[in-house]
Amino acid sequence: MCVLLFVFSKGKQGLLPSLEDLLFYTIAEGQEKIPVHKFITALKSTGLRTSDPRLKECMDMLRLTLQTTSDGVMLDKDLFKKCVQSNIVLLTQAFRRKFVIPDFMSFTSHIDELYESAKKQSGGKVADYIPQLAKFSPDLWGVSLCTVDGQRHSVGDTKVPFCLQSCVKPLKYAIAVNDLGTEYVHRYVGKEPSGLRFNKLFLNEDGKSYLIFNNAFTEQVMQFMNKMAGNEYVGFSNATFQSERESGDRNFAIGYYLKEKKCFPEGTDMVAILDFYFQVGLPAKSGVAGGILLVVPNVMGLMCWSPPLDKMGNSVKGIHFCHDLVSLCNFHNYDNLRHFAKKLDPRREGGDQRVKSVINLLFAAYTGDVSALRRFALSGMDMEQRDYDSRTALHVAAAEGHVDVVKFLLEACKVNPFPKDRWNNTPMDEALHFGHHDVFKILQEYQVQYTPSEDSNNSKENRTVHKNLDGLL
Repeated sequence: MCVLLFVFSKGKQGLLPSLEDLLFYTIAEGQEKIPVHKFITALKSTGLRTSDPRLKECMDMLRLTLQTTSDGVMLDKDLFKKCVQSNIVLLTQAFRRKFVIPDFMSFTSHIDELYESAKKQSGGKVADYIPQLAKFSPDLWGVSLCTVDGQRHSVGDTKVPFCLQSCVKPLKYAIAVNDLGTEYVHRYVGKEPSGLRFNKLFLNEDGKSYLIFNNAFTEQVMQFMNKMAGNEYVGFSNATFQSERESGDRNFAIGYYLKEKKCFPEGTDMVAILDFYFQVGLPAKSGVAGGILLVVPNVMGLMCWSPPLDKMGNSVKGIHFCHDLVSLCNFHNYDNLRHFAKKLDPRREGGDQRVKSVINLLFAAYTGDVSALRRFALSGMDMEQRDYDSRTALHVAAAEGHVDVVKFLLEACKVNPFPKDRWNNTPMDEALHFGHHDVFKILQEYQVQYTPSEDSNNSKENRTVHKNLDGLL
């Protein structure tokens, strides 16, 4: 369980803005209301989906709010906060780019490019020894991925149901270990791949089948897989099951061989196991339906699907995509040892973060980019940080006359309105010097809310304010 401690201090400008407020400011971009579609679009840019079960409370409240309000497509700040408050921790993590892949939009643009490159691959043949699989079009091609933080992306023919076949084996192994424990499972199966063909009649030196990927078991697999899929669509193809069962002589032979060598627990119904085996796939990491299941440890799982297979029984497009992915990304633990410095590592944001943070903050203030400032505030950036001349974003915005930036920094971020640079100049001095009367007035009005007793330097600053005011008026 993740617990966040928020300390609200009543200082110069009252209560600090809440996470819900900052999230609203980030998405609203200066508007008083947020169109629902804009919130959904912003949410998807982080990698989260509206169907994410962790966002159920937010989505339920959003639907209810839309049904009960007169303006069914707009959310003011109060309605927005009401919708997001139940899931604010997850949403804040997403918009603060704290997920395993911080810049998810950039990463998925690379995925889309790899997808298009693999799409051009021709050759291969759709598996036809199982009649049901032969019915799929060779032109189908799709890729879906999900990170460990629940960021999801899909491209291509990802809405077409297909049989997982052997791609389900790692999932079955997870079920077995989860239910029975590692020690029990490995009494009957080994831990290493055999290096042999998927249907080879062979045991290891201990008289065990090489891997759990060579067997299937229990009716609870579908329920477990449903749970792993976030309760999204997981189906069962009875037609494929019957088609495989009718052409499964060698699998029956392997089953009886394993039974003879006592590779099954006592009391196992081998025929029932084989029946279930025909319902989930063949013993390989890729599947003859054209699927390839790829796992990047501690980062993501990825599924490719294209029916045409190469001579080894693997998807032609899928293999091409996977090769390109590992060539592009620095995902492997040994990549750093082999001088792959030019590889993309989507898990990290490079550069000196402190220097980069100050530069980005002051540049946004200089150009008047309020949208960027909202993102920085939501990400937890210190909006009062200074450059080598002790100048703040408020100094820069006042000097450039950016009224919206000045208002955002003062009203939303509650920054100190009178910081001094190394020449003892305040933002009000900057506004006066460059003749930005509207900014000066905002700072002068803000002066009323600033309590002199809270800072020993305030008396001097107050005198400066009145002197500047006289000069400007």
